[in-house]
Amino acid sequence: MNEGSGRHDTSRAILLPPLGLLRATRTFAHVLRGLAITTFVFPFASPERRRALTQRWSARLLRVLGVECRVDGELALGAGNLLVVANHISWLDIFVLNALHPVRFVAKAELARWPLAGRLVRDAGTLFIERARRRDTHRVNRSVADALASGDVVAVFPEGTTSDGVGLLPFKSSLLQPIVDAGGHLQPLALRYRDARGVRTTAAAYVGDDPFMASFWRVCGQRALVVEVAALAPIDAQGQHRRALAREAEVAIRAALDVRG
Repeated sequence: MNEGSGRHDTSRAILLPPLGLLRATRTFAHVLRGLAITTFVFPFASPERRRALTQRWSARLLRVLGVECRVDGELALGAGNLLVVANHISWLDIFVLNALHPVRFVAKAELARWPLAGRLVRDAGTLFIERARRRDTHRVNRSVADALASGDVVAVFPEGTTSDGVGLLPFKSSLLQPIVDAGGHLQPLALRYRDARGVRTTAAAYVGDDPFMASFWRVCGQRALVVEVAALAPIDAQGQHRRALAREAEVAIRAALDVRG
């Protein structure tokens, strides 16, 4: 869909401070509840129970923040032996996908050092990568292979960083090798955020030197946010080269977002 002329994105401005304060307070309480669950319940819960709790907690977080998720297409997230790839716009992306189906993410190591949120996503099974260390990719790929073999769905953001959602960065292929080796499938998901009026918005974007708290407050202060998830046809990874697989997924997501390559 073309995001065409005459439709301004003014939503990076903070709206409705009283509502933002209420949402921020409720989110903080919800995060503390999540930490209690991962600390006191997860150690004694089965993998299936942990996945169900993660999905329920993530869906509740989106409701607290006023974020509605709309899916176009058929999600294959329950199929097993599946790697999800998506464009990366916001810290919200992790919770959006977990609300649809619990997945294990590969995320940059900096996320693990965030106060509260870092502990939460770490306890939920996120796999962290030191992108500045090339050898760390091999360690993470072994962890991804183990997660896939255990029945987990794993998600990666092959752009390697976030963008504002207007464009799409070239996909890196290094983290796709495990699904090639496993002979599984890859499902591309295209994410797009809109405001309460249905206009594409960068309010959720978390890019560059934008402080996390500024991004968080901006999300809290929106009247509403809608994240559209285009579930694209799964790609058979068996026998593919990871670079060809990355390119095929990138082309599919570019087409869904109507972004030129």
